[in-house]
Amino acid sequence: MTSELMTQDTTTHEPEAAVRPQPGHPGRTPQVEIAGPPVSRQDEILTPDALRFLGDLHVRFAGRRADLLRERQDRRERIAAGQDPDFLRETRPVRDEPSWRVAPPAPGLTDRRVEITGPTERKMTINALNSGAKVWLADLEDANTPHWENVVGGQVNLHDAVRRTIDYTSPEGKRYELGETTPTIVVRPRGWHLTEKHLRADREPMVGALVDFGLYFFHNAHELIRRGVGPYFYLPKLESHLEARLWNDIFLYAQEALGLPRGTIRATVLIETITAAFEMEEILFELREHSAGLNAGRWDYIFSLIKNFRTRGGRFVLPDRGAVTMTVPFMRAYTELLVRTCHRRGAHAIGGMSAFIPSKDPEANAEVFEKVREDKSREARDGFDGSWVAHPGMVEAVREVFDEVLGERPNQVERQRDDVHVRAADLLRIEATPGRITEAGLRTNVAVALRYLEAWLGGRGAVGIFGLMEDAATAEISRSQIWQWIDSEAAIEDGTLITHQLVADVVAEETDRLLAEAGDDASRSARVEQARELFEQVALGPDYPTFLTVPAYAYHV
Repeated sequence: MTSELMTQDTTTHEPEAAVRPQPGHPGRTPQVEIAGPPVSRQDEILTPDALRFLGDLHVRFAGRRADLLRERQDRRERIAAGQDPDFLRETRPVRDEPSWRVAPPAPGLTDRRVEITGPTERKMTINALNSGAKVWLADLEDANTPHWENVVGGQVNLHDAVRRTIDYTSPEGKRYELGETTPTIVVRPRGWHLTEKHLRADREPMVGALVDFGLYFFHNAHELIRRGVGPYFYLPKLESHLEARLWNDIFLYAQEALGLPRGTIRATVLIETITAAFEMEEILFELREHSAGLNAGRWDYIFSLIKNFRTRGGRFVLPDRGAVTMTVPFMRAYTELLVRTCHRRGAHAIGGMSAFIPSKDPEANAEVFEKVREDKSREARDGFDGSWVAHPGMVEAVREVFDEVLGERPNQVERQRDDVHVRAADLLRIEATPGRITEAGLRTNVAVALRYLEAWLGGRGAVGIFGLMEDAATAEISRSQIWQWIDSEAAIEDGTLITHQLVADVVAEETDRLLAEAGDDASRSARVEQARELFEQVALGPDYPTFLTVPAYAYHV
């Protein structure tokens, strides 16, 4: 490594205090209070030692997290004022230095050709672990809801899954248990923006990400190592390399606290914000001894673009959600840059989630599988080392696609993609996206968001709607497009202006459809009305909440 980059290591990128566990408040552990109602088996998870560990994480790192959230807001305001994001001048030495690499793959993470995502609900946990995938992304974030019983229950299910003691018997008497071979578990904690109000440190709600990470790591790290793997994570919604640095410092502290060697933890970062797309190499650099690569979080990435440019109109207004495919210019630039960046640094590049789910109609099912194969074939040809599916029924098809490209190789990290040259302007070529805004597209946005929110309020974070697996990210796209179209005075293809009243009329119609489906189910009808109220707040209100899950959690959970 050159002396220039070594200087960069110890100044701009890794100051002396950042490479050691932060002292926080020596000798002071905050009083941690359980503010949620009792839930099944919580005494096994919320033990005094585990709560002390969470308290230590909170006192050392919650303040930096708050500072970084303020920096996010400042950055969004600069973008809204007309300053486009760009590659950072101050971190150019990191990008220009060719010699540094991330750590080699950890046990269980060498071959990741098919990864299945899903919530940690007990039956779905077993189904994911029996799916035949190489990795299970145990999702405590977008495919989950932060209802207190889900927060604790998810940790219970992960505890049992790690020890292979998990089973489940349905109300109909069907028994579910693990097969002989299961995927490597990689846990996705909540993003930095969410809190956990049912756990309080000195009467302050704890950081949701620290709760999810801390409980899983504390209870399972040693057991995972004993079984030949390790504590692995997916890190969502990072917006800068400084946020990656915070995670790295958390990993350093947690490993030391439990007596584990540096580098035991491995993390894959989802590149699902437009600002992170300009800092991919820096993010890998910050996490390099803990890095397991990057993932193309396609749906949140589209949401991030809409969110950041929502008030600038013109070339930043996207057509119908369904028209924004992975082959449009700005998405091609993003994914090709991700593969090139990862492979240059010896890291895995993992493709985005296929939202399609199998259909009971044979003709429709054949069409679904053809679309999935086409999407995953493109990823494999582009150099991705694996990809995501949201349904066990898709695992075999995606594995076959990657088998054709990889053969007996576990990955294709050696494929450098030196042919890829992406400029800042390429990542922002939003105006080159083909397609139109249609009445059907507007109605789909409303219908999907309402149906998803109704399910979310009922405790389900991943929901099959109209043949696609919807989660918080896709609901965010739907409501954000509506907000942007109104704010930008966009029109549908026949010239009709998209106004607050036009959308409100569609909301009323789609709400009536949902209420008719609910019938005599009073609890579901109440959730439908809550979903309508929430949608109107996040899509039709004068202010734009940066995440719909924030008001949803604050007022409805």
